[in-house]
Amino acid sequence: MAETYTIGFWRAKAGEEDALAAAWTEFAEWIKEQPGVHTLRLVRDVKEPAKFISFANWDGIEQVRAWKATPEFKERIGRVKQHTDEFTAAEAEVVVHVDAVASVT
Repeated sequence: MAETYTIGFWRAKAGEEDALAAAWTEFAEWIKEQPGVHTLRLVRDVKEPAKFISFANWDGIEQVRAWKATPEFKERIGRVKQHTDEFTAAEAEVVVHVDAVASVT
């Protein structure tokens, strides 16, 4: 089974960066209860603070599709999207994985 991720590319409306982060946090609290999801993250671009990327790893694409098919999905993601000028979603599978070697001091 392929390592699967959901990815969101978000651009906050001017002045709504904190509101977007808060709404996404609420969204993530709901997602973490879904079967097959693991770690959820929201990162912010250092140079362009209105740009965010969210990602979550899942057991597989079937779990992602089941989550997106729930009656609550559209309404809950809408609460986050109301703070954005742009949003793009993607589903991805890992092609290459390289682990870093820990240095010994």
